[in-house]
Amino acid sequence: MSTQAGFAREEIGAKSSYFSKTRTIIETAFYGNNVVKVPSLRMAYELAKKSPGTIVTDMPVFHGDTFGLPTDAKVLLCNDGAVTGRTAVARRIAGEPGVDTADLDKKLMEAVYESRFRKMYHAEVYIGLDPEFMVKAHLLVPEGFENNLYNWMLNFQYRSDEYVRMYKQSRPIDKEGDIYIFADPYWQHSEHPNGLAYFNTAQNCASILGMRYFGEFKKGTLTIAWAIASRNGYVSCHGGQKRYNLPNGKKYVASVFGLSGSGKSTITHNRHNDKYDITILHDDSFVINSETGSSIALEPTYFDKTADYPLSCDASKYLLTVQNCGATQDEDGKIVLVTEDVRNGNGRAIKSKLWSPNRVDKIEEPVNAIFWIMKDPTLPPILKVKGGALASAMGATLATKRSSAENLLKGVDINALVYEPYANPFRTYPLKYDYIKFKHLVDERGIDCYIINTGDFMGKKVKPSDTLGIIEHIVEEKADFKPWGPFKTLEIMEWDGFVPDMNDKEYLQKLQEGMKRRRRFISMKYTEKEGYDQLPSEALEAIEEVIQPLCDLV
Repeated sequence: MSTQAGFAREEIGAKSSYFSKTRTIIETAFYGNNVVKVPSLRMAYELAKKSPGTIVTDMPVFHGDTFGLPTDAKVLLCNDGAVTGRTAVARRIAGEPGVDTADLDKKLMEAVYESRFRKMYHAEVYIGLDPEFMVKAHLLVPEGFENNLYNWMLNFQYRSDEYVRMYKQSRPIDKEGDIYIFADPYWQHSEHPNGLAYFNTAQNCASILGMRYFGEFKKGTLTIAWAIASRNGYVSCHGGQKRYNLPNGKKYVASVFGLSGSGKSTITHNRHNDKYDITILHDDSFVINSETGSSIALEPTYFDKTADYPLSCDASKYLLTVQNCGATQDEDGKIVLVTEDVRNGNGRAIKSKLWSPNRVDKIEEPVNAIFWIMKDPTLPPILKVKGGALASAMGATLATKRSSAENLLKGVDINALVYEPYANPFRTYPLKYDYIKFKHLVDERGIDCYIINTGDFMGKKVKPSDTLGIIEHIVEEKADFKPWGPFKTLEIMEWDGFVPDMNDKEYLQKLQEGMKRRRRFISMKYTEKEGYDQLPSEALEAIEEVIQPLCDLV
């Protein structure tokens, strides 16, 4: 399926479902005589290379010509200022209670007006890498931010001959227009000191104002694509997916969900010491067809942290661009990168598709299991959840900790345990839609649901080797799950060194407190934002079924 770009004249106007005030303000800006179209990745590279402040390293882009780049293309480095993470407080979503779209539309009109005095660049990409699901997106950025435009075209799928043909084969989605994003990092406003990311996902448009960090551009675009997918029969996933191709001919498809720093990418890309033949879909964004269970990647490349990748590691070979890292000279006088977050937290790089062997854009086989990656010290390293209501409710209360990927304001405790529904802080539609879709996967499609704790359990660190060993047991059907204590909907595989003592009242009390916090979180959704994110009552009931047996034991 594909989005619609051109319209019959009778479809244009106030009565059309394609048009709204916000979308019209944004799209109109793309047709100004100050706008320069950037039709190719090669042109975007040349613009970024010449953009003021760009550092052209002496590190070659590996097989750059296969991506439409010059054969001698180099890795480009561009650094922001003090903000090197996403700024959640800047987000405003049309349709949410308390969001004054009339006020924001006026500010947007002024921002567009001011942009007329600058040269603006217009780029197009595809989101979704299979004809079954592809949407077209447009970005408008001012001169001076060519690196953001180049990174955006690399992160998503630029318009190559192959993908243009593929897109033409894709069936148009009814009542869905192309995505349009207007960006002006120069913008300033006293009422928005942290910038403004204004979304109207119902009309597939957004503005990103006063914000330089590329992650805002990437996730802002994905936000809208995920909303389109959710409206059209797909489960929108901020996670990773891999397929285990087992020696006995069986295939096992695992989807893992977790925030940055949870271990999501590590689990997705780990090859288990080549114990299995592994196929990778993606480590950050994909969609699952609700009816068939197949999955489609939304991006060709990887936007990864550079904290754990020294210059000498193999991954450096596959870098395309780098953001918010240092530079120095090597012993030969060549300009190279200083990674590992020496300059600042959350250094980032876009790595090519070639980094991951056996990478595919679609996995036809239905998903076998979803894994919620938690960092909750009251939960053992692995639990199996029975029933879609609790499985989806636990996804809606996915426990984690904040990371350096976020621009946290003063007073926010980065070590505090927080809940991020389905590990997706970029959702722009009511929470109940994700709840219903994940519940459907478990109850109707029969997908297994597991909780993996990659943090610590009652003071003891869960190592990556523990997590990967647990997954191997599950994939090989060697995992011995049995009822956990008094719970009817939770099963446990006892992992050496991490077996909960169900006679320890102190532990049981902490477990109960953790579940009660989940209950409070879900209850908050009934009143928060006037109930915009209210979940079905069965979600609360499912959590209550875990809490009640503990009352008799504590």
